[in-house]
Amino acid sequence: MNQSALHTLQPYEGIIRFVVAMLAANYFWKFTVLGDEHGYGAVTWLGMDLTWYFNQMADHIAGVVYTMLSWFDSTVTLTDGNHLRFVSTGIGTSIVWGCTGIKQSFIWLIIMLAARGRWLDKLWYIPVGWLFAYAFNIFRIFMVALLTRNHPEWFELLHTYLFKYMFYGMFFLLWWYYDERIAVRSKKSEVSDYE
Repeated sequence: MNQSALHTLQPYEGIIRFVVAMLAANYFWKFTVLGDEHGYGAVTWLGMDLTWYFNQMADHIAGVVYTMLSWFDSTVTLTDGNHLRFVSTGIGTSIVWGCTGIKQSFIWLIIMLAARGRWLDKLWYIPVGWLFAYAFNIFRIFMVALLTRNHPEWFELLHTYLFKYMFYGMFFLLWWYYDERIAVRSKKSEVSDYE
């Protein structure tokens, strides 16, 4: 690439880093974490069996969502640790390993490792992103369950498209705040230290 092209791309360096890191993390996950998409069977990473950990997280998420759903519908039940069902409508869903938010937390970690800025700032901001990922994942599953209680035909739209892209939109906003406010402020303070 010539200097002119590099100069033209300079304002987009952060966004390019974000997109490349997100895609690289996503594909790395897809090729190294193996397990049935429907949550049955083992989950492995590079040959190590992580099924127990993913199942524990799925059961935890299901328990939290069950508690929240019971505030809105007293007929909701939780069985086998991760199966939610509305007795009033007969509609149910299972919280499986793919619903744990662990993949999204891994992607956030890679995005932040690739971001510009001081490591000290990243050290505290990565867990902030994980907290947002955890809270949004709970909200996402809660909303999908609540909205599909009377409209099961909405499941694919809500689960596969709407909330999935909202998840990555949230990551983009968190990254943008970091890149525009925290990383830039750190860079300005480093420059002023040398002046």
